[in-house]
Amino acid sequence: MSPAKTIKTFRDLLAFLTVIPVGGKEDFVFTSAENMYLFPLIGAFIGTLAGAYYIGSNYILQFLINGINSFVTLPVTFLVRFTSVAMTIAFLLVITGLQHFDGLIDLGNALGYKNKHDRKMAAHAWTVNYSGAIFAIIVEFTAFIGLFLLVPIFSNPLIIFITIISAEVAAKLAMVTLVWIGKPTHKGLGSIFLKKAKKKLNILAYVISSIIIFVLFSLTMNTIYGIFGLGVMFASIPLAYIMKKVSEKVFGGVSGDIIGATNETARALTLVLIAGVLMMI
Repeated sequence: MSPAKTIKTFRDLLAFLTVIPVGGKEDFVFTSAENMYLFPLIGAFIGTLAGAYYIGSNYILQFLINGINSFVTLPVTFLVRFTSVAMTIAFLLVITGLQHFDGLIDLGNALGYKNKHDRKMAAHAWTVNYSGAIFAIIVEFTAFIGLFLLVPIFSNPLIIFITIISAEVAAKLAMVTLVWIGKPTHKGLGSIFLKKAKKKLNILAYVISSIIIFVLFSLTMNTIYGIFGLGVMFASIPLAYIMKKVSEKVFGGVSGDIIGATNETARALTLVLIAGVLMMI
């Protein structure tokens, strides 16, 4: 791949997966689909931004709440922890333009109906029903709980930093897996990916993800934690198969909404698994 094409590829991937104004061309969707195996790299970049945001907001909130605490007694540790985690989850939703979150809501909307026609209509509607709201809240609250529980386990914010990166890498790997194994429900954005991203080259997504997570955990802690990180990351693969089964049952195939919902669900699963296992160690 030439330097110019490499730059265009990553610019188009950023244009598709984030709201960062990188000036992607009109064909950025097709470029993203053809190079979906690079999604984990973009996930690592998004996670790096979110991790830096967490550390920055944590220090700023610590300063501000300590200042207020001079006048009014406050549970400083809890407030800093709660607010910085909530802001970080919100940051992840915003930087991705809420497109994955929208898929989560659309899937939730569809779950409130019995037949596939009504489910498809609900998924494409511009409204949010109670099942869509509840489903989205449950998934994002699960992600919040995972990160919230993880914070007191380590005093070193670097651990939280790499956990956030790892969760985003795993989320993107789940998307790659789902697209690789799924069949489209109809013509649309999702079908473009399901048609163009079915390449043997997708195996590189697993290699890239493994290298990123193993190196991050190994360098920050040790090799044992590196292996642990890999185990958590690969949990996103069976999740993709579960989401495929859910999508087939609900819609008759895989749609763009399910791809987005898989990203959010995989992130939440990764954060909860890391927190849960580390709490038991």
